[in-house]
Amino acid sequence: MGIYLNLLLLQYFVSNCVCNGLTFVEEPTDKQAKSDGYCGRILRAQTQGTRRDGYNEFRLRVEGDPENFQPASTYRVTLHASSPSYFRGFTLIALKEGKEGTTDDHYAGKFQIIDEEDTQFMTNCPPAVTESTPRRRTRIQVFWTAPSSGSGCVILKASIVQKRIIYFQDEGSLTVRLCEKGTTTEKPPLECCACGTAKYRVTFFGNWSEKIHPKDYPRRANHWSALIGASHSRSYVLWEYRGFASEGVKQVAELGSPVKMEEEIRQKGDEVLTVIKTKAQWPAWQPLNVRAAPSAEFSVDRTRHLMSFLSMLGPSPDWNVGLSAEDLCTKECGWVQRLDQDLIPWDAGTDSGVTYESPNKPTIPQERIRSLTSLDHPQSPFYDTEGGPITALARVVVERIARKGEQCNIVPDTVDDIVADIGQEEKEEDDTPETCIYSNWSPWSACSSASCDKGRRMRQRMLKAQLDLSVPCPHTQDFKPCMGPGCSEEDVSTCMMSEWISWSPCSESCGMGMRYRERYIKQFPEDGSICSLNTEETEKCVVNDDCCEPFVLKTKILCFVYNMMTYINVNNSNPPSSCVVTEWGEWDPCSTTCGLGMKRRERMVKMPPSDGSMCKAEVAEEKKKRRGGEVGGGKEKRRGKQQGRDAAVEEQPGCKMKPWSSWTDCSKYCGGGIQERLMAVKKRAKSAPAQVTSCKDRKEIRACNVQPC
Repeated sequence: MGIYLNLLLLQYFVSNCVCNGLTFVEEPTDKQAKSDGYCGRILRAQTQGTRRDGYNEFRLRVEGDPENFQPASTYRVTLHASSPSYFRGFTLIALKEGKEGTTDDHYAGKFQIIDEEDTQFMTNCPPAVTESTPRRRTRIQVFWTAPSSGSGCVILKASIVQKRIIYFQDEGSLTVRLCEKGTTTEKPPLECCACGTAKYRVTFFGNWSEKIHPKDYPRRANHWSALIGASHSRSYVLWEYRGFASEGVKQVAELGSPVKMEEEIRQKGDEVLTVIKTKAQWPAWQPLNVRAAPSAEFSVDRTRHLMSFLSMLGPSPDWNVGLSAEDLCTKECGWVQRLDQDLIPWDAGTDSGVTYESPNKPTIPQERIRSLTSLDHPQSPFYDTEGGPITALARVVVERIARKGEQCNIVPDTVDDIVADIGQEEKEEDDTPETCIYSNWSPWSACSSASCDKGRRMRQRMLKAQLDLSVPCPHTQDFKPCMGPGCSEEDVSTCMMSEWISWSPCSESCGMGMRYRERYIKQFPEDGSICSLNTEETEKCVVNDDCCEPFVLKTKILCFVYNMMTYINVNNSNPPSSCVVTEWGEWDPCSTTCGLGMKRRERMVKMPPSDGSMCKAEVAEEKKKRRGGEVGGGKEKRRGKQQGRDAAVEEQPGCKMKPWSSWTDCSKYCGGGIQERLMAVKKRAKSAPAQVTSCKDRKEIRACNVQPC
């Protein structure tokens, strides 16, 4: 590269000239500056140190290590130092291959800052990125959006300052070359002729973040659902464009729940070779040094050589990313070595929402699966008046890590093929001394736990010969954790809770009521499951117990799911009964992890009525619940012999009642008020005088606006 580029890559010395020991020359005239080109006029500086290429100490890396780039796609670029090395300053640029950076059009793509406290654009050379402040660091990250189609190959270059006069410049491991990925055409289905099996690792890199997709980005509950998929035959379609979503796909797309999808996959029997799963990601994006990209391993063979998966971006109406029937078998009867694919969002066709947090609006009739576009709706977070492509929300890398059995590929193995297979074989072998000769491992024993408590499996091998008595031969037993049948062996991450807040005011202004207190979830489990710890506590309270105005007992329930809270009122007024029942049990967990589900609680009859009649008290309650609150403001479905207070009043013999009136406005804006509604007598039956006395106007009271003022 020319002198202009070298001068550009040393710009960071301007702010640190004392530390870096530089000598500057006089500022050039306008004529000289013009001749220096686009960024070359920043400064003229000379270093007293020796340039080095950075091998084994520093590395510039594009996430996933791709060899090609997809035009207009976004990649995460990392510059890091191997321990114990570090660097104080850096400069990062992206140039078209063969260009020196002397004019604006020499630069390729566009960088985006992730951490403004750590990185910034160069003041006098906007295409370049440098440090915000000079300090010791071991890693920086930025986003890079690739240029449009037709840009050819791109060279990403880094130059760093380690200390004073030691610097490293755009050579060796500080340079990455990427070439534009060729246009893809529809591939006709081929019969797979490969032999043996191949094992792959799929890694999911999420790029959906506020930096890349800022419009209406949901800060509170953004996440990727658990990735779910399979390696399968052509006879099974997990999902496909222009097809209709199955119930399993619908539950992933709307609720983020992979349970039904996995059930559908396993029902396909021999059509499926491997179920592919990863954990959910909360939040949707974090730096790789904070959270590693999720990955899973799977296998393929000649009949089950396709791979499909999907993952929901949440919150969203029914939006997902994924691959459909990706063929890993080559026409040369071999196995694909590496697949690198950008993922854009698609609509499952089951919900008609247009924004991340649109209310549920089922699509009736159901529509076909389609790609989202930037012209779908002006309120869409991906809307673009120019109709350009949507920036990829994620990228998936599928790498072959092993082959087993006899292979019959027509094209001879490359060095990369051989190294990849050897690397996996070495990984699977245990590092035992060569002087120790063992028998083969026995099969794994049954799990020591018959329940969902942690247990262990064991396998053994015998020491057949010890060729060198001075070298010990360990490792004749091997153990691994397990759980009983039907239990998940995945480690369930714990959740972090806040402290309890103060008790709320009593729900009633007269007589017995309920009060509550709550705490919130500070951090959700990494696997996306709901915390099993209680987020609310309730207890009885009495206000002015001398008053005798009829009232309806209320309870207040706090539903806290995915950082969204809703207060609801539940009428617990049961019809008079001479039977004795227990207190209500705790609400069961919601039946879904995201979106609409059901919660249930029960109680038992302690003593039946003394007259031998059937107990009329409810013994079970259910309520609908969606992500962030109750459906319909807390309406319940009661099960039992008695189906609710309204029905009980209507069925009283000897009188007819008018419908319930509307609830009155709340008596207070905050701090706990009340609402009332009335049911008036419509007609008293003359033929049943003994029951006329029960025909009275009814009144119900409930709490409202319980939030503190």
